[in-house]
Amino acid sequence: MSFIRNAWYVAAWASEVEGSKMLPRTILGEQIILMRDGEGLAAAVSGVCPHRFASLSMGRLENGVVHCAYHGLGFDHTGACVHNPFGAPPKTMRLKAYPVVERYSALWIWMGEADQADPALIPDFAFNDPAHHWVGEGYLLAKANYELEVENILDLSHIQFLHASTLGSSEVSNGRYEWKQEGEQIWSNRDVYGEIMTPQLATAMGVPVGQPVDRWIYVRWDAPANMAIFAGAVPAGQPQDRQRETPTTHFFTPETEGTTHYFYAISFPRAMGPAGEAMAQEQVRFLSIPFESEDLPMLEQQQRNLQGKSLRDSKLGWLPGDAAGARARNLLYARMDAEAAR
Repeated sequence: MSFIRNAWYVAAWASEVEGSKMLPRTILGEQIILMRDGEGLAAAVSGVCPHRFASLSMGRLENGVVHCAYHGLGFDHTGACVHNPFGAPPKTMRLKAYPVVERYSALWIWMGEADQADPALIPDFAFNDPAHHWVGEGYLLAKANYELEVENILDLSHIQFLHASTLGSSEVSNGRYEWKQEGEQIWSNRDVYGEIMTPQLATAMGVPVGQPVDRWIYVRWDAPANMAIFAGAVPAGQPQDRQRETPTTHFFTPETEGTTHYFYAISFPRAMGPAGEAMAQEQVRFLSIPFESEDLPMLEQQQRNLQGKSLRDSKLGWLPGDAAGARARNLLYARMDAEAAR
C-alpha cells in the first residue's frame, strides 16, 4: 500500500464546488465526484457508475442528482440510485459515499473507513478560515509523487539555488537549521541572518528593499501531506516579531502514484479590509511563479528519474536538511504498514 487511506486529504478548494456544479477529481487512484446537496452541504461519491462502469464525469448534475451519460441512472449525494428511466430505481446499485468536511476554505475527504472519519483529526489551519481571513488560493497538478512534494517543502535550503531570483538569497545556507517532532507533527525551522531579499519578496514581507534582514521560515507537517509555512522578516539585528508573520498553506493530495494535487494559499486578516483582500490575491499570484516555473519542472524531472521506483525503495543521499523529511516519511510508512496489516 502506497497511500494512507484513514486520513483527511484536501479534495478541493470549497470555492471550486458551487451551486449546481459537480467537480470530478481522482484521489488515491479513485474517481470521485464532488458536489453539493440541496442545502449546499458538500458531498463526495464514487465517480464510476456501478451499472457498466461509465465515468460519471461524462454526465450531468441536476437538482443534486448525478445522471450517468450512458443509461441515464441518477444518484444522489448519499450514493443511492434515485432515478431510473426504465422503471423503479434499483436498490442494489449505489455509489460509495465518502465523508466530507468543509473547513479552512477547503473540502476535506476521508478515503478510508467511514466510521473512523473524525473531523477533530483535521489539522489546524485556522488562518485559512474565510470568516476571519482573506485567502488567496492556488492550484497545480504536479506529475510527481506527493512524497517528493513533502520533501521539497520540509527542506527549504533549496530556495537559495532553485529560487535564487524569487524566494531565496545567498545567505540561506549560512542560516541556523533545526527540526523537531511533536507527537506525529514534524517541524523544520530555518533562521537566515543578514540576507538581502529580492525587491518583490522584501516588499511582500514588509521589510526595506535592498537592506539586510533576518528571516525565519518555520515549516509544519501533518500526515499525510498537509503543510504550513510560517515566515517573517525584520531588519537585521532586530528581535523576531511573530506579529509580522505570514502563513502559507501547502496541501498535497495524491491523484495517483505519480501525480499530485497541489493546493496552496496565503492569507491575511479580514481586519485589514480591502487592502488585505488585494494582498492575498497579489501574493498568491507572486507565489505561483516560482511554484509553477521552478518547483514544478524540478519535481517532475525527479519523478522521471526515479523510473517507476518509490522513494522508499531508493537509496538516497544525506544532507543535514534532510532530517525532517526522512522522519516524516518514516511516520508515513509506519502508518501505511499498519493499515496494510489489518
